[in-house]
Amino acid sequence: MSPSPTTRASLLLRLRDHQDHDAWVEFVSIYEPVIYRSLRRNGLQDGDALEVLQELFLAVSRNIHRWKPGAEYGSFRGWLRRVTRNLVVSWVRRNNRQVTTSAVDLESLFESPPVVGEPETEIFDREVRRALFHQASDRVRAEVQPQTWQAFWDVAVAGESIGGTADKLKMSVGAVRVAKCRIITRLREVVLELERSP
Repeated sequence: MSPSPTTRASLLLRLRDHQDHDAWVEFVSIYEPVIYRSLRRNGLQDGDALEVLQELFLAVSRNIHRWKPGAEYGSFRGWLRRVTRNLVVSWVRRNNRQVTTSAVDLESLFESPPVVGEPETEIFDREVRRALFHQASDRVRAEVQPQTWQAFWDVAVAGESIGGTADKLKMSVGAVRVAKCRIITRLREVVLELERSP
């Protein structure tokens, strides 16, 4: 199992400056799809999930100064999951709505703190990794030639054969292998940079 991704400290510090538009755009681009899918998975309809998302980003904006890095405060993602759960509980109570979830008690589902190793926590972390991959992919794709990206995509993501890809793109087999390896390496670098750069 891969380690849980972390939100880089510099982004969290920048979020405290409400005028730092780029930091907020980056934060929303990573977490909006992650949290939206989490809300939908927990039974909220599309419009309701979007409403809770807006409340969440407002809550983060108002309270980001309260979260401090360090083991005694827990991870930022753990804090964000707890804020999300509490907002959903408040939203359900305020709107007298039912969510389409299993027979699990709603209070315990949303108010209990997430535990590392719980399916919900693992799903959330996997969603964050997916968002980081998409963000890194956009950046790396802009750095390379379209044919190089296509060779990587066809082999590493679509699962096509190296030989078939080489024929289709009129590249040598060696060039396809090199494209795949270089882009995978660069994607890893960008993901690490997105997670941890100072």
